[in-house]
Amino acid sequence: MQQSIPASPTLTAPEPGQPAETRTRSRSSLLRQIAGTPSGAIGLAIVTAYVLVALAGALGVTPFDPLEQHRPDRLQGPNRTYLMGTDMLGRDVLSRIIKGGTNSMIVVLASVTLATAIGTTIGVLSAWSGGFLDNVAMRVMDVFFAFPAILLALLVVTVLGTGIRNTILAIAIVYTPIFARVARGPVLSLKETDFVEAASAIGSPSWRILLRHVLPNTVAPTIVQISLALSWALLTEAGLSFLGLGTPPPEPSWGQMLSDSTGIAEIAPWLLLFPGLAIMISVLGFNLLGDSLRDALDPRLRR
Repeated sequence: MQQSIPASPTLTAPEPGQPAETRTRSRSSLLRQIAGTPSGAIGLAIVTAYVLVALAGALGVTPFDPLEQHRPDRLQGPNRTYLMGTDMLGRDVLSRIIKGGTNSMIVVLASVTLATAIGTTIGVLSAWSGGFLDNVAMRVMDVFFAFPAILLALLVVTVLGTGIRNTILAIAIVYTPIFARVARGPVLSLKETDFVEAASAIGSPSWRILLRHVLPNTVAPTIVQISLALSWALLTEAGLSFLGLGTPPPEPSWGQMLSDSTGIAEIAPWLLLFPGLAIMISVLGFNLLGDSLRDALDPRLRR
């Protein structure tokens, strides 16, 4: 007689006849929940604007070439020609803000994607294996946790050298332990549940149990963590660039623009104001979106 296993507590798969429609309804419902709160709507709007600005920079949609120098127009304040003024070399600040958003998005998305993949894999496999492997993996993660994020990133960049690739790797190393912890918790609680034990009892291989029953239950906390990690990664990238260890000049970076303006902030405050606002608003948007995602995906927080 064929044995049956209890159903996994994850969301059931859509009916074969309407999988796309069901997934569309689920996504639209999540967006409605996020946009239905003031913080969620503001966060979603800011993140959308950030992505659009970054895409504009990637496509070259800027008022001027971000690297072009207009020396007769050096240190001009905001005006009709240069909406955010010019820097000490006569470069258009608005164009550099747009292109800097592109560079920061490349670093942030790549580093968080890498940290998510590595951290989730470590967390799931260590929790599933348990015992010695789990202890060793988590103690290594604790060592990384002992360092402040910016100091650990500085250490990695100092060892590997500057450049966008090394910046991505440094930020990924910094935030990998967070994703390992986030993924480990649900797996530890799920591996002892009835449906997982029943699947093991009928001979299902471990990889199948992980993919079908365990990993789907780690998706919600991981998505929330990704949205929050994007803001942290953006701050870390700006900090490294401020110290001259991030995006190499002459490519624009918000952190580098802040660093360049510190010596002349009294006579050209717009050079400090606009990159600072870009960083602050972008980080705020990701944080608000992350909080709203957490509320929408966690049934215990729904009112």
